[in-house]
Amino acid sequence: MSEDNLFSPDEERLIDEAFQHLIESYLQTKHRKKVEIITKAFQFARQAHRGVRRHSGEPYIMHPLAVAQIVCSEIGLGSTSICSALLHDVVEDTDYTTDDIKNVFGSKIAQIVDGLTKIAGGIFGDKASAQAENFKKLLLTMNDDIRVILIKIADRLHNMRTLQSMQPRKQYKIAGETLYIYAPLAYRLGLNKIKTELEDLSFKYEHPQEYEDIQQKLSFSREELNNIYDDFTSPIVEKLDELGIKYNMYGRIKSPYSIWKKMNKNNLTFEEVYDILAVRIVFDPQSPDKEQSECFDIYLALTKIYKSHPDRLRDWVSHPKANGYQALHVTLMSKSGQWVEVQIRSRRMDEIAEQGIAAHWKYKDGSSYEEDESELTHWLETIKEILEDPQPDSMDFLDTIKLNLYSSEIFIFTPKGELRTMPQGSTVLDFAFTIHTYMGTNCIGAKVNHKLEAINYELKSGDQVEILTSKSQKVSPEWLDFATTAKARGKIKQVLRKEERANQKFGEAIFHEFLENEELEVDSDKMERICHLHGMASRDELMIALGQKKIILGDAERNIIKGESDSWYKRFWSSFSSSSSSKEKEKKDQEDSQSGVDVKRTLIINDMDMHKYTFAHCCNPVPGDAVLGFADEKGHITIHKRKCEVANKLKAAKGNRILTIEWQIENSLFPVTIYMKGLDSIGTLGKITEIISKKMNVNMNKLVIESKEGLFEGTISVEVHSLKDVDKIQKELKKIKNITTVVRKEE
Repeated sequence: MSEDNLFSPDEERLIDEAFQHLIESYLQTKHRKKVEIITKAFQFARQAHRGVRRHSGEPYIMHPLAVAQIVCSEIGLGSTSICSALLHDVVEDTDYTTDDIKNVFGSKIAQIVDGLTKIAGGIFGDKASAQAENFKKLLLTMNDDIRVILIKIADRLHNMRTLQSMQPRKQYKIAGETLYIYAPLAYRLGLNKIKTELEDLSFKYEHPQEYEDIQQKLSFSREELNNIYDDFTSPIVEKLDELGIKYNMYGRIKSPYSIWKKMNKNNLTFEEVYDILAVRIVFDPQSPDKEQSECFDIYLALTKIYKSHPDRLRDWVSHPKANGYQALHVTLMSKSGQWVEVQIRSRRMDEIAEQGIAAHWKYKDGSSYEEDESELTHWLETIKEILEDPQPDSMDFLDTIKLNLYSSEIFIFTPKGELRTMPQGSTVLDFAFTIHTYMGTNCIGAKVNHKLEAINYELKSGDQVEILTSKSQKVSPEWLDFATTAKARGKIKQVLRKEERANQKFGEAIFHEFLENEELEVDSDKMERICHLHGMASRDELMIALGQKKIILGDAERNIIKGESDSWYKRFWSSFSSSSSSKEKEKKDQEDSQSGVDVKRTLIINDMDMHKYTFAHCCNPVPGDAVLGFADEKGHITIHKRKCEVANKLKAAKGNRILTIEWQIENSLFPVTIYMKGLDSIGTLGKITEIISKKMNVNMNKLVIESKEGLFEGTISVEVHSLKDVDKIQKELKKIKNITTVVRKEE
């Protein structure tokens, strides 16, 4: 940002117009009309940010104005939130303090601005040790005042809308963080429209080519989709008009990110994604008490026109999602032989689906904020329990929280018939922890629908579950493989850490007794050698192993500490020793890496230096792929594909260590797996191997083909020089008759 004394007359006019648009939008809402305080907040912020510009060059005040506009028009909040949005960067970026805000605007606005200031600059700081703590602050502010996170999401949305002015590595960091945390948070808060836009914008910046390809294919398909929509909805319109229902009906095209995600997850081509089009019916109920029954009346009317998919009815009317979402989803077979999803919602349900928790307030008596603080109580209670766990690893902490942000719900019954909502994929162990921590830590299994099941049994919607416990049961590390909910994993880790601390204390006592008995002294260098001897990364890890009786101290330790020259231990350790100059260089490299020196430039990868880097096995990148580099604390660089799930997590948690990568590789070979499916016929396998080995002259490492009921599917593992080779192989394989799908398999 640079500072000018004044903005041009045109810029001042743009600022005034943006503020006028905000006021006009606010006056169209049902909130109490407090224009005076909003005007006061705008003038205060305008003066505070006077002369300051954004990276894009526009006046900085345009950003708080845009955030306030989103808060007002797209989330539906009132004057307190609009004022807080206008002032959200004042304390962080100017000389004004929270007390100044409090004196001018009162304690409530000051409290929200203070909450926003504490989590300013993104969820995560530049240092790994601060990441989990900063994210805790974010979640704790949700419990103090949910408006803090709603305004923060609006702030992130505007930053994503204007991300083009940032450098690529910053774009990847912000987009990765958005996709990993902010989009799931928006989903959990019921902000479906914003969630979709955040995902699409992240996708656009991280994978511009794939985004453009899907957008282009959608534009080519639009006429066909319009024809399908018209043909499909024509008899529905007749039926609903005949019933005298007041409604709006429109088509919804699946978002580019959702299409891309489905293509990758299920190894599909764009043409094979069948649910690109959905139909939404939004009706006005005759009265609030008939709202639910009218949803089902419309559903019954539709099933008289079209056959419904037996496994695709989703009733979120009787059982709303945890974020308040209500609708009836039914998938119908069109006359042209395509499945089309229809979403049935009342006007109230539709507003809640688009604006989330904020829309609930509109339908409550008095429209007061305080009455609605219980909307996310259950989820926030779970989060608070996790927050109480002392200093978890930042990456584990993010994983634990994210587990329950995006998950679909299933409904489980207790033995007494009480209904409980659980994330999809929950196990018996997860359910035990929702009842009580004692039930979880002592769980040995359950009776599911009166049948005995193990703790790792995955529950299904409608199951009745009775937890079985034993006082002799002990929590083990393997339980982390069975638990999927944030609460269960948090509690299991808490118990394991407590045991580790006890073992560490016991190990320290054993170690000190050994030194005392042997009359030995240990410095940091000798301690490091003993750790290496036993394959331990740190002193703490060594002490835990001693406490668990996994290690017995003896001759090796004596010789290392005494430094006896004739010992094989001494010779063993000489292989690890290095000159002081190389140690100093390593230390400097580490300091440079930690300070960000090595991660602020573009890294060029060529054949000569390829051995210096690690190519991640989780995604197997090849030259031509959109990739990123991540430098660890010691400066070692790992290359990931940008769309890799592990990379998404790293972008969110360690974005300051990102490198942009430029491929300059010609001769090296990289592993790739290609997925195929089609109609089974004689000679197909021979044609596949002929193309790979003879025509393409490519080395084939593995071929797996499975045939069933006239269809086949399989994978072929090959070695290629670049993405161009992959494209050529795919094009040639697609020419084979009866092969319907050829895609690169994502790990």
